[in-house]
Amino acid sequence: MTLKDLIIASRSYRSFDESAKISREQLANWVDHARLSPSSINLQMLKFRLVHRPEECAAMLANTRWAGKLKDLKLPPKGHAPVAYIVICADTSVIETADKFLKDVGICAQSIMLAAAEAGFGGCMIGSFSPEILSRDLALSDNLIPQLVLALGKPDEQVALTDAAEDGSVTYYRENGIHYVQKRALKDLILE
Repeated sequence: MTLKDLIIASRSYRSFDESAKISREQLANWVDHARLSPSSINLQMLKFRLVHRPEECAAMLANTRWAGKLKDLKLPPKGHAPVAYIVICADTSVIETADKFLKDVGICAQSIMLAAAEAGFGGCMIGSFSPEILSRDLALSDNLIPQLVLALGKPDEQVALTDAAEDGSVTYYRENGIHYVQKRALKDLILE
């Protein structure tokens, strides 16, 4: 599988096969991909909370909001929740104000998601959650500030890439059980 194939396979999935478990060791392996990724001025200010126990996964699901543009759907569907999560946290004991280094969150998240895709899994990057509740539920120390949640599992839904709408809209939508993600044309992204 080429890197481009992995990128295409690494979609935002919102329905999972709950019988396909992910071990703590597998999560740690994926975080190792993030560890080896570039880091702003090599500060390595991110820490990763691995969540795989059922009770913690249930708390994570209750504290995350999914697919805000699909207001008429409850996602993930009942019985199709992620089986693991990785919470990416800024460690303020490394650097007090992490705001300038949040690009590292994206770099690490993409590295983890590509590693998951390579292993036949998928997930969804979630920014809609309460950091305070998450910190409490996961007993995070005060120096760890949740920045992004990666929900992970074996996808059991079909996600299809399609061209942007004629009016330029790139809003994702669902139709006949397929989740469509509209993408702008390459020619519309490159500046001359």
